[in-house]
Amino acid sequence: MTVVLPCLDEALALPGVLARVPEGWQALVVDNGSTDGSAALAARLGARVVHEGRRGYGAPVHTGIEAATTEVVAVIDCDGSLDPAELVGPAATIARGEADLVVGRRRVVEPRSWPWHARAGNAVLAALIRSSTGVAVHDIAPVRVAQRQALLDLGVEDRRFGYPLETVLAAAQAGWRVVEVDVTYRRRTLGGRSKVSGSVRGTLRVLQDFTRVLLRRRGRRTAPPHHSRAHPNGAHPDRATTPNPLT
Repeated sequence: MTVVLPCLDEALALPGVLARVPEGWQALVVDNGSTDGSAALAARLGARVVHEGRRGYGAPVHTGIEAATTEVVAVIDCDGSLDPAELVGPAATIARGEADLVVGRRRVVEPRSWPWHARAGNAVLAALIRSSTGVAVHDIAPVRVAQRQALLDLGVEDRRFGYPLETVLAAAQAGWRVVEVDVTYRRRTLGGRSKVSGSVRGTLRVLQDFTRVLLRRRGRRTAPPHHSRAHPNGAHPDRATTPNPLT
């Protein structure tokens, strides 16, 4: 198994994050132009490091998936807000063939972990996905686990912050079985602010990218339905995919 960790100036968080990577897994840090020594530190700590010069979120994530050499890959932020140790269960679900994509639903366990503006925007978009595709997700996939080649074959085009949204939409339109599981969500290491949604301005930028993804994929038909299933611990209802999403 490989965990892809997109990284921009996370030297403070990397030691703790890499220490939580499950035993036997490959940590693949994709450095996105860090200036704080993150890449060198990750290499010293035993991670494989690759570089992606295009700024954004999708570019380093996609580069990491391409660079991975295992059949199953996971993607997770490396700012300390999420726990790589929680990837074991989702990866096993994929390996057993019980789902095509496992996504994480954040469960906040520390105050001020998730700014209100980011949470509100996320909730609106997740509701849109549920209503338009039937895929029972409640979060725009801060954690994703799937077969590597299948992810690449989805043809996700966005290389900015719309990448996770487009991944879920493309999976729905391909008729994938999507399973949502709860994941623990904490404040970033040393209280650091998200580079994506840590400010209202950043959240608006993300929403612009999401809007572009929605417009680009509007009207694409969904494949014959598999079923979106919730993990028993999440207690989310089953919902089948429906035709003509986002119309």
